[in-house]
Amino acid sequence: MSTARGEFSSRFGFLMAATGSAVGLGNIWGFPTNAASNGGAAFLFTYVILAFVMAYPAFMAELIIGRYSKSNAVTALRGLATSPGAARVGAGVGFAGMITVTLILSFYAIISGWMLAYMFAAMTDIARLESASTWLTQSGTTRDAVFAGIFYLLTIYIVVAGVKNGIEKWSSRLMPSLYLILIILIVYVLTLDGAMEGLRMYLVPDFSRVADPQLILSAMGQAFFSLSLGVGTMLIYGSYVSKKENLPAIGGMVTVLDMSVALLAGLLILPAMSVAQLNGIQIYDEQGALIAGPALITSVLPALFDQMGDGGILVALAFFALMSIAALTSSISMLEVPVAYFVEDRGVSRRKAVIVLGAVAASVSMVIIWNFGLMFDWVVRLTTEFSQPLLGFFFAIFAGWVWNRNALLTEIKQGYPEAESGLFWRIWPWYIKFVCPLIILAVYIQLII
Repeated sequence: MSTARGEFSSRFGFLMAATGSAVGLGNIWGFPTNAASNGGAAFLFTYVILAFVMAYPAFMAELIIGRYSKSNAVTALRGLATSPGAARVGAGVGFAGMITVTLILSFYAIISGWMLAYMFAAMTDIARLESASTWLTQSGTTRDAVFAGIFYLLTIYIVVAGVKNGIEKWSSRLMPSLYLILIILIVYVLTLDGAMEGLRMYLVPDFSRVADPQLILSAMGQAFFSLSLGVGTMLIYGSYVSKKENLPAIGGMVTVLDMSVALLAGLLILPAMSVAQLNGIQIYDEQGALIAGPALITSVLPALFDQMGDGGILVALAFFALMSIAALTSSISMLEVPVAYFVEDRGVSRRKAVIVLGAVAASVSMVIIWNFGLMFDWVVRLTTEFSQPLLGFFFAIFAGWVWNRNALLTEIKQGYPEAESGLFWRIWPWYIKFVCPLIILAVYIQLII
């Protein structure tokens, strides 16, 4: 069955695919400004701790359920149930995850289209095509629709090729490129005047903030969202992992790799913002907070690149190529979630499922683009702040309370025969059963309040 559905051919392929799913635009623009606004290194310290005490256990729940079931989220959760009621809840969680991840993809593709547009704008700047560059960098429904469409075509092209020849092949190419571009940009930016001030903002801790509830909440949200938890992406990728792999080990590797990109992004973005401020570019909003999110990427940094002259064009090209790669490695995992269900449970061919579901998500994106002010922020908040944490809670419940403990141990021991005597098995089962759901629920309640 696993061969028919596809399987990652190597540990490296899985690590690149899973890290690519986890590493998205939020790691690169959200993490650095979160850190700078919440005590610098105090936030980094809190984030690293919470990534392992909250995000890693939840991540492992999805990974283990996926490999055990070798199926999509709906079938996997329904299969763990021991009663008709639990089976219905499991199927409902799986369907809710598919809807949520499709909505996430629908707004994510819009932002990703902006990254592609700015990358092409750098190319037109090199060719001295000023009118084309102006169109590419000016917000508008036509530009947004065109480049969201291009981004969907790239995503569909990769996913339709399958697990080994599509997702693994391209993740194994794109993720090393992302690391290389990121490191080159860091080295360059740190040579610029003003960069050291941004580095101090990022790395000098304000430990008086460690007990600040807002810092803890921000760090929890960053840790949870950055690993793509709660919507079934890691469950699906886990279902493509060989039974020979040591799941606790490779899960830890993905968590570390994801954190490394976030930490490296801070070494790039904060010094770059400090350089921009030295050059007279506004980096704080009207409330005195650092500009974050899309505004950082589409206004602050492009203004800095413009002031660098011809060299700034090459920096812009590298930076927006970096952002496009980060976006694409995440989007392919999002589309794979509903595709796996329709291929496995509904008997639809992969090609047809990818094209139809990609078209559905693209249609939702077009509706958002033409109603941007009304819908964009609402969809983002609905999916990432409300739906995703709640779904993560149910995944933890199924792993900790519904799944038979002996079956769980048996699955972990495949690829890790000494699991029963290891530290992971001594801590994780009760942690995912009691601690993780309570932490996720506490974050969810606080978000609602």
